[in-house]
Amino acid sequence: MGTSKSKSVNLPALSSFEAKGNKSPGGRQKYKSKEKEEPEMMFEKELCLVTDMKDEEMREVEVKNHKVLLIKSNGQFSAIGHLCSHYGGPLVKGVLSNGRVRCPRHGACFNIKTGDIEEFPCVDGVQRFKVEVKDGKVILCTNFRSLDLNKRTLDMVTRSSADKSVVLLIGGGPASLVCAETLRQEGYKGRIILATKEMHLPYDRPKLSKQLGCHIKNILLRNPEFYSAYDIEVLTNKEATYVNTKKRKVSFKDGTVQHYDNLLIATGSTPRMLDCPGADLQNVCVLRTPEDANNINKLITGKDLVVIGASFIGMEVAAAAIENAKSVSVIGNSEVPYYNLLGKEIGKAIMKAFQQEAVMFYMLEQVIELRGAKGLLKEIVLASGKVLPADVCVVGIGAMPATQFLNGSLIKTDPKGTVIVNEFMQTSVAKVFAAGDVTSFPLPLQNNESVNICHWQIAHMQGHVAALNMQKKNTAINTVPFFWTSFLGKSLRYAGYGAGYEEVIVQGAVDELNFAAFYIKKDKVVAVASLNQDPVVAQVAEVLASGKTISRSEAENKDMPWLKKI
Repeated sequence: MGTSKSKSVNLPALSSFEAKGNKSPGGRQKYKSKEKEEPEMMFEKELCLVTDMKDEEMREVEVKNHKVLLIKSNGQFSAIGHLCSHYGGPLVKGVLSNGRVRCPRHGACFNIKTGDIEEFPCVDGVQRFKVEVKDGKVILCTNFRSLDLNKRTLDMVTRSSADKSVVLLIGGGPASLVCAETLRQEGYKGRIILATKEMHLPYDRPKLSKQLGCHIKNILLRNPEFYSAYDIEVLTNKEATYVNTKKRKVSFKDGTVQHYDNLLIATGSTPRMLDCPGADLQNVCVLRTPEDANNINKLITGKDLVVIGASFIGMEVAAAAIENAKSVSVIGNSEVPYYNLLGKEIGKAIMKAFQQEAVMFYMLEQVIELRGAKGLLKEIVLASGKVLPADVCVVGIGAMPATQFLNGSLIKTDPKGTVIVNEFMQTSVAKVFAAGDVTSFPLPLQNNESVNICHWQIAHMQGHVAALNMQKKNTAINTVPFFWTSFLGKSLRYAGYGAGYEEVIVQGAVDELNFAAFYIKKDKVVAVASLNQDPVVAQVAEVLASGKTISRSEAENKDMPWLKKI
């Protein structure tokens, strides 16, 4: 995958920006969007009567063949973009609470007055519209350009030559990107360097296992021009090898050294490999990069695929491969898929749905050997003695924090290699922060117990919190973990932290994959999962985010009395 030689990402040259004659106060043109162009003629549109909507109500209203989300909260009206800026979920089907609306699909939250981001995952806010009440009527004042823009990039500054400070971000995922953007949103005008060992700009990694074949341009979190416009330097193929915290310098594999004033460690994780004979055969794959996903997609066409691992990566790959592979088999070391996370009953129902698509399962098994001919994989031997034909094998047995380069540094890690941070994302060394999969951090939901949570949403939030504290905003992390997985045209959503749960209370029909499952520990709900029960997970997330609890008895009640706590 590329060479070890680092390079700056191919961005438009400064002169090409200057030639257009549009410069920001910092010297470069700001990121060009329709919001930045010349003003357009405003018009007014009557939406409804004040008395038409109840308090704490949301509704989509049509304005000139466009939709906006109209909200009435605490007796006041506001209007924002109607689609979540993450994957376009309809916010009207989400949860309105405490001055924000939470997307029902993946948990992103937006302020109902400003459209600003209040919870992740996303990098853009949503559009905001001016609303007035005149003679008992609710009036929207806007223009066509604003209606066309559902998303809204938050205001940012650019670099100033007077600020000589440097923030170095190691890692090319959402933690680093959100950290960089938050710094610019908070007025930081120093130098920002994002160094990643990958060959790409930050991209939407969760899509890789859900759809396999993809083009990098279609999954970038930001286009190349964005980084130039806001003076965020991106160095690709740039792998860190050592951190000298005394001198505040990071050494890289290409022999270069970079000084920093503040450092973010956000290097993510590395897939675990098999430790058995034949693990180095061709067509034995892991999934981490777009190149991995495209290679797997190419290899499996008309072939026998065996997936090792029955959790997120493994099950998503198996689902995505059904259409093109000759056969799909899954090997797991638990009784059913997702056993530890979701429990036996739900795992069994999901496994049955896969079996109906001709996916074979070999559970409570262990791979002892991969056999091949002329260097190519041919079959997989299990501890039970079963031998499975296999042209391609995808290994999805978990990941390890990518922190080996911290060995010998003063930055404290735990026995598993995760970086220990406090609630401000601060490591054991001043001016060094960490975010994303590499961290063990205190989770408020868990009485500030130190946990390692490898969720896309958590990485966003931690990068945001790290940036705020680099700017001395003294902001502690306070978030409800929220993630999702997709398979067979369905999406399972999960919120909370269910490790060590003692009981599962299920509302709905598990066999029909239409349920909400409440995970109980010490007689209270610590997590929830659902299929085809939106917006239950978003609702529970809002209750937990407000600091309230849901009791075991409330979870058992089909009338859901806990909804009143939102």
